[in-house]
Order: sequence, then C-alpha cells, then structure tokens
Amino acid sequence: MKNNESTTVNVNKEENSNILTRNKKDIKDLIAPSGIDATSPNHLELISNTTKYARTLMVSTLPRMCTFPLLLREMYTFGDINVSVFINPVSEAKSQNDLNRTINELESERIVAQDRGNINRESLLAQKRQEAEELRDAIASGLDKLFESSIMCTIFAYNMEELDRETELLSSEMSKTLTGMRNAWAIQEDAFKSNMPFNDDKIGKKHTFDRRSMATVFPFINADVGHENGIPLGFNRQTGLPILYDNFSSTLSNYNMVVFGKSGAGKGVTIKTLIARSAVLMGIESLALDAEGEYGVVAEALGGLNVVISPNSNTIINPFDIEPEITRDEITGREIISLNVENKIEDVTQVLLTMARGSTRTEDVNEVTKQIIAEAAAEEYASLGITNDANSLYENNQGGQIQNEYLGRRKKPMPTISSWYRRVMINAQQNTNPDYRVHYSYLVKVMRQYVREFNGQMSYFDGQSTFDLLEGTTFINLDISQLEERFARPLAQQILLSWIWEKYVKKNSEDKSKAGKKRVLVDEAWMLLPFPEAVDFLNKMARRARKRNVSLAVVSQRFQDFYEKSEVQAVLTSSDTKLFLAQDKSEIQYIKEVFKLSEGEAEFLTTCARGQGLFKVGEQTAIIEIRPTKKEFEFIETNLNKLQEQAAQNQ
Repeated sequence: MKNNESTTVNVNKEENSNILTRNKKDIKDLIAPSGIDATSPNHLELISNTTKYARTLMVSTLPRMCTFPLLLREMYTFGDINVSVFINPVSEAKSQNDLNRTINELESERIVAQDRGNINRESLLAQKRQEAEELRDAIASGLDKLFESSIMCTIFAYNMEELDRETELLSSEMSKTLTGMRNAWAIQEDAFKSNMPFNDDKIGKKHTFDRRSMATVFPFINADVGHENGIPLGFNRQTGLPILYDNFSSTLSNYNMVVFGKSGAGKGVTIKTLIARSAVLMGIESLALDAEGEYGVVAEALGGLNVVISPNSNTIINPFDIEPEITRDEITGREIISLNVENKIEDVTQVLLTMARGSTRTEDVNEVTKQIIAEAAAEEYASLGITNDANSLYENNQGGQIQNEYLGRRKKPMPTISSWYRRVMINAQQNTNPDYRVHYSYLVKVMRQYVREFNGQMSYFDGQSTFDLLEGTTFINLDISQLEERFARPLAQQILLSWIWEKYVKKNSEDKSKAGKKRVLVDEAWMLLPFPEAVDFLNKMARRARKRNVSLAVVSQRFQDFYEKSEVQAVLTSSDTKLFLAQDKSEIQYIKEVFKLSEGEAEFLTTCARGQGLFKVGEQTAIIEIRPTKKEFEFIETNLNKLQEQAAQNQ
C-alpha cells in the first residue's frame, strides 16, 4: 500500500514538472507578433493589431577612417529602428598569419607596379604594406587586436510609402560618414531574425576592425546640449551639468523656438526664466503677447512696460500703422531706408479679413471680399499721399532724411478702421457691378461692430495709436487677457503681430552688427490656429524674423494642433530650438513620429515632473530640468495656490 502511494506521488510530481516545462514562456512568446508575412524579397509585414512593415539593411561599406561617435550616430538616433552589432575577436595567431599573407601579396603587387613604371600605384601599395606591418607588430606586442563585426538595422513603418522614405533618408544620412547601406534583398527573414535578441548572426556580412576603430561603433554619446556662451537655462539631468543656451548663436540656422507642454507642465515658468536671464545677462529685449495676463509681474521686475488692452482701456493700437524699414543693398552693401506700402496693404487686408469672417469663420468671405477690402485700404494710403518714399510719411517732406523726425518733423495721421469703413460705404454707393453688391452689403453690416463712431463692441483697435514702442526697453508686455477668449483674443494676437512687425521688428537693421537682439513671444498660440489669415502671418514672421536678428518664441499646449494643420508647418520647420515639457499621452505619438523620439524619450515626456522636458537644439537633444532661483520664483510663479502661500509668508 505504501509502495503504491509512493508511486502515485512520484507520478504526480513528474506530471507537474512536465506541465511547468511545457507551459514555460520563452523570449519568442514575449516579442513575436501575431504573424509575419515574408513573401516580399525586400520587406516583412508584421501582422498584429496594426500591421507594421519592416526592412532590414546591412552596412556594406565603411570609411577608411572614422571618428567616435560620428560613425553610426545617425543610425542609433534615427527613430523607429533596431540596430545590432555582432563583434567577434580574431585570435592573435590567425591575425598574424592573415596579415603576413596580406603583406606578401601587397609587396608582390608593389614590385609588379614598380616594373611597369606605375609610380602612383607603387606608392599606394607601399603605404598599405607599411600600415599592415605596423598593425601586425602592434598585435604581436599586445597593443592592438583584430575584430570581425557585422552591423545591421531594421526600420519599421506603418505603410510602404513611409518605409521607402525612411530607408532612403537613412541611407542618405549614413552616406555623410561614407558608410554604405544595402538592403538585405531576398534574405529579409534571416536578416530580421539576425537583428532579434537571440545573438545569432545568420547573414555573416562581416567587416574587419582594429581595436581603436571598433570603439567607434559603441553607442555611448554624451547627451550634452548648449553653447559655450549663453544663459544658464537649466540642468542636464543625465550629466548634472548646467545647460548654457544662446538663442542667437551662430551655430543655429535660425533663432526661433517653440515650447509645447500640457497645462501645468511649467511653460510659463520656463519662458519667464528665459526672458529674465537673457535680459540681465545678455541684454536681449523681449516683447510678449500675453493671452493669460501672466507676464505683467515680469515687466515690473525687469523695469519694463506693461500695456493692458481691453474694452475699457484708453490704449489704442492702430492696425494701419506703417513704419520705414532699413534694408541693405545686396550689391553695394549700403543701407537703404524705404517704405513697403504693398506689403502693409496685404497685412492690413489679412487682419480685416479675419474681422469680417468673425468668430463663426463664415464662408461668405471670399476673394471678392478680399479684393474690396484691399482696394479700400490702398485708397486710404493713397489719399494721404503715402507711397514707397519714406519721406511721404511726414507732413513736411521737403528733403531731409528720416532721422530728422526727431528734430521736429511730424508724421501724418494714419488711416484708421473708421476711415476705411467710410470709404467702403462710399465705394458701395458708387458700385455698379451687381456681383459686388452682396459683398459690399456684408462688409457694411459686419464691420460696423469694429467702428468707434457707431459704439461698436469691438472698436478698441479703431483710432490713432496712443502708444509707441520705445527702443531699449528691456521687456514690453502686451496684456490681452481681458478680451473675450473665443474670437477677440485671437484677433488681437493677429493685429498685434502685424503691429509688432512694423514697430518692433522692422526697426532692426538687416546688418547684424548694428541690429539689437530681440525676442517676440506669442503665448497660447493655439488660439490663432482656427483663423487662416492669422496663421499665414505667423508663418511669415517665423520665416522673416532671422533676417532682422529677431527670435520668435511660440508657446502652446497641444502639439497635435500644429502637427495636423499643414498651414502652420513653417513655424515648426523654422524653429531650430524645441522644448517639450510634460505631454498628455494622446499627444506623445505625434511628437514621437515627427521628431524620431525613442520609446524611452516618449515615455519620459508622459511621466516627467513640472519643469522637466526634452530640449532639442539643432541636432542635439538632452533631458533638461528648469530650476529657477528663490528670488526668480517671486515673479515667475504661475500656480495660484503657491502664489497665495507666498503672499501669506510675506505678510
């Protein structure tokens, strides 16, 4: 009986052991997709919840000389890619035998070239023989060693067009270091398996390295960002070193920057830190379009100017204001003072079109409406005698130069929305074209709300400007937070951008040695996106700012809004500096695709703390942490609860 019980127990143990072994999950079960289609000779289809395409490439040629860490950096940082590097050391005995054989072959070829009188080939072979002898001797003395290495990568994409595009892009980037890439044609399945974490090279396309050149393939790249001179913007969380940032560094292709982050991520604190430190340490002047009323305290702390624009304020900013600009003749290099009335008419027309469309963004406004608006605007300037001659801006325009304005010359009154509206009404009465009647009628009805004479509820931009921008002011804040959010604020942003271009940007000379460093900040830029004319002007400013030594800084919450709207792409492409603070999970996929973020970088952006983010300056990227000083927090803090705590402590 006992024997039977013992037998039963042993059998159960054996069965349990077999079940555990049989059901044990290995690495293939964890990483394998639902299915793989390998019928195509140049790619694989990975079938899962979403079909993904994969293509494996091999490094086919390498440069004769390479530099760490440039050799494979473009491959390692490319984006959605897997890279494998197989390294096998070659024994000293085999190295010596192979090198001796190579030396003898080179010497034989050199003698043949010498006999044939081919001096160039003889010299080249002699040099190669000398290098081979030096390598052999170094290996023999233990100072060097030979390695065989296979290098391959697999690119992933969600469609074939993207896969072909990414393949071509990677090949182009790798060619910069004279590294050739070749598609694993007809062996995609074996190549894909070789690039999996099984340590099994099924292809065997090998290259020979010595010890020093082998070191250049390792992906240890210092994630350091910044410039030799600049402001201490934050700290590199990977190295602990401060990041010095110069917005106007000559190493940047442009001076613009974009900042994206969800609400509470620290956008306001970051920008205020940038403005304050750059003003104190580098003398950079800044102007902010303040949509939330956050920057007035910064203007006060820096001794700047805070201007509040609201239905109840007496401040008027006239969208018809025009200023002369200083340009440089490309041939003579001399500076020319001119007036570009045509461009100003186009800018004013864009502003008035946004007004005409209103908050409903009606489709009743079309090219005919635009033509009517532009003609009336041109007639307004012509009626005042304002032409492309800069002297035509002044009442006494007999000779003299523009600089004489400060010696008593007085500018003419500019056209206003009221004068333009009256001209539209006159043109409507004189109109004989039946196709124009409905458009004139629409403008007369809709634009009435912007005219002060009729007590329009949005007439705060109608009249001669009561405020001017003074050169040398450290920080100017234009506060529009008291305007209605849905339409009035975006309209104010567009009008003020046009006005800032005239009064602030164009005053900077095209000669960088004479132009001051200026920054224009557009806060909550997402408000502009539903209005095409506003987006168009923002794009123009992004493209033209560098020419005037001006940096455009765009701050917004949702990157997706900019990514999906093709009309605003110029803002992204014209910004060499990008700062991504904490992001919503719904946003991260768009950022990851556009900027080729790794899985780790994308995960970091959804979990990072306030004031932390990903800082991209040109081709460099680092994880940054913004740490304002206690004194700075007194005027840059935006959290209402913390502000109340500070107020209580100061009492």
